[in-house]
Amino acid sequence: MIHDPMFLLVSVSTLVVLIILMFGIGSFARGGEFNRKHANRIMRYRIIAQAVAVIIIVGVAWLRSKSGS
Repeated sequence: MIHDPMFLLVSVSTLVVLIILMFGIGSFARGGEFNRKHANRIMRYRIIAQAVAVIIIVGVAWLRSKSGS
């Protein structure tokens, strides 16, 4: 499983979403000027990364169903 490139691609994409989410939640919890200036941009990046991750996951599932493994 760890040597499967598709698994690694899905893992990296979900990890990127998690990192962006944690960074956004952390800046929101601290508040301040940084949060006021960048909160919407950070969450926009999260939504984009999440959409890409979902597309990758669905694509991998579709490829797996077609190949039979």
